Amino acid sequence: MTETTSMRPIRDTLPMDEAMALVMDAAAQITRTERVPLRQATGRVIATPAVAAIDVPPFDRAAMDGYAVIAEDTFGAGVHEPKVLRCVEKVYTGQVPTRTVSRRECIEIATGAPMPAGADAVVMVEETDKAGADDVRIFTPVYPRQHVGRRAADIASGTALMPEGTLLTPSRVGTLAAIGLSDVEVFEKPRVAILSTGNEIIEPGAALAPGQIYDINGFTITSIVVSHGGIAVPHPPAPDNLPDLVEAIRRGGEADIVVFSGGSSVGERDLILDAIAAIGDVIFHGIAVKPGKPTVFGRVGATPVFGMPGYPTSCLSNAYMLLVPMLRRMARLPEYLPQMVKAPLARRVVSTTGRHQFYTVRLVDGMAVPAFKASGDITSMSLADGYIEIGAQTDIVEAGEVVDVKLF
Repeated sequence: MTETTSMRPIRDTLPMDEAMALVMDAAAQITRTERVPLRQATGRVIATPAVAAIDVPPFDRAAMDGYAVIAEDTFGAGVHEPKVLRCVEKVYTGQVPTRTVSRRECIEIATGAPMPAGADAVVMVEETDKAGADDVRIFTPVYPRQHVGRRAADIASGTALMPEGTLLTPSRVGTLAAIGLSDVEVFEKPRVAILSTGNEIIEPGAALAPGQIYDINGFTITSIVVSHGGIAVPHPPAPDNLPDLVEAIRRGGEADIVVFSGGSSVGERDLILDAIAAIGDVIFHGIAVKPGKPTVFGRVGATPVFGMPGYPTSCLSNAYMLLVPMLRRMARLPEYLPQMVKAPLARRVVSTTGRHQFYTVRLVDGMAVPAFKASGDITSMSLADGYIEIGAQTDIVEAGEVVDVKLF
């Protein structure tokens, strides 16, 4: 039998900043770790400080194509009075010199190849000329260490390179490769259980029966989670009855966050509030925002649980506002700062006093054109380039006013 409750209007709502503070208080950072191949480490957060066990480079090396020489042998060299040295060997990258450079000798060398013993500088090939089979004319002097990359010039063995908590960017992955690591210990990604509620919800790909709709929110929330450092764990849609919803929360509790969409409003079959309260604690129900007012947030054991609105635009906007900051903190990622542009508003927007509004816009010819249609219309978001925020104490934003557009 389907359980119902009486209609329960949301009479008291939290300001957005207070709701955000409560959500972030529940965002415990992940402490589990795992080792991942270095090729898969970009975007992960290092869990063990990285310390170099070798010098980089591990040997003195030529910084130019040319000739390894004893610098003193080139002193006084000029275009009209070149110094002539005898070439005794050729060394390419990946090879090790077998000869020692003695006075009035040189070794032809490639960029990156190890410097031979006895040599202390490199003459660029452009400043030389062959003079017979073995002789080389030097047209410019070099000083000691010129065009030589010193051993450990980049990284010295024992250097602490990255502390715990460092976000691995491409250049940092390259640094770990330089010291010979093939894998790295990182913090695990938060796992997010994603559930849609409602007897009318079915998976895309199935044939629609009368009264049914495809699940939108499960896919938009999955995209949010994957884009911001988490692992999405999809669950089948949960029916609108209390026992099934409670069981769904218990199953989802194996993850680090549980996110429901639908069932958070005030209707007779909106039972997420009751399901959380039955086995956990409700932290708040209702935020002074538009869209997205009927949002539930609670905790079951140590697991935060969101009950997002069922309307796609409300669900997705609250995911951007609440879920993304929580997820990134748990994943130890930097705060997400969307790109922002300024643009004049194309036409007047009337807001609801007392509710912080997130209003979607398109950018057309340098103007911010309102794109919001209705909370139930996913195209309010998909056809928009970003959104503007209208404060709770503002009821009208006039056409022509320059607004800050936060880009998706």
